[in-house]
Amino acid sequence: MKQPGTGAAPQTDPGWHPEHFPHPPFPEQTQQLPGTFTQMDPRPDHGEETWVGHGRLRGASALVTGGDSGIGRAVAIAYAREGADVAISFLEETEDAKDTARHIEACGQRCLLLPGDISDPKHCRYIVETVAAEFGRLDILVNNAAHQQSFGELDDIPDEEWERTFAINIHSMFYLSKAAVGQMGKGASIINTASVNSDMPNPSLLAYATTKGAIQNFTAGLAQMLADKGIRVNCVAPGPVWTPLIPGSFPGETVAQFGANYPMKRPAQPVELASAYVMLAEAASSYVSGATIAVTGGKPMI
Repeated sequence: MKQPGTGAAPQTDPGWHPEHFPHPPFPEQTQQLPGTFTQMDPRPDHGEETWVGHGRLRGASALVTGGDSGIGRAVAIAYAREGADVAISFLEETEDAKDTARHIEACGQRCLLLPGDISDPKHCRYIVETVAAEFGRLDILVNNAAHQQSFGELDDIPDEEWERTFAINIHSMFYLSKAAVGQMGKGASIINTASVNSDMPNPSLLAYATTKGAIQNFTAGLAQMLADKGIRVNCVAPGPVWTPLIPGSFPGETVAQFGANYPMKRPAQPVELASAYVMLAEAASSYVSGATIAVTGGKPMI
């Protein structure tokens, strides 16, 4: 078995140079949500060939929602290469999830695949209990799964769409965090995925942006509530990220120019978010709680 945190890609230059990552225009493309990264052009970079672990999470146990693709997949791969066992939650069984598991297990780490709908509080409790039972502990909860859909007018947003967005994006964080705290000890970490939309809401993503503002407030309040338990709570606020949500929720012509209006003139690749989640999870960040880490390609969040 490989030593924890050493199952990364070859020790080569990862190519962290702006020109290493694709810039728009991209081919026009659409998908049905939740989508798959295998059908995206260009294919997203989750760190499969570049993330090198250094044992920063050795011996930890993590649960990552939305861990089959996008940011969640990048975080799951990075956590495994840093020495953590990783459970990934996702809506339904897909090849994306199985492939993520293969990357985790290639590091010599354990992986649990937990399909199901996290808008259901019973399912949230079930997956937390399963992780704690199978891994013997739960040290890190990454509330990352999200749903979005774009609409041009308020009247176009169905009631069911509004309710579904809140159920997945914010209600699940309450259910999962409430269940997780009972399994966590001092030094544990909860990390929530917010968005640049928390501060600068895109009107075409009204429901999504509203939940992201709620996530930022949930994070700040929960960090204070759990401080005396020694559990840290933070959030990451990404800008545009090249994930299946994009062709799944925008028209093809919008996808083609996705990220072009940001200072770096491109969207982030999922791997570019992973470092923030690793930093917030590791013990060296013991005084970081209640924070929002903006990963926005130069777009200020003030």
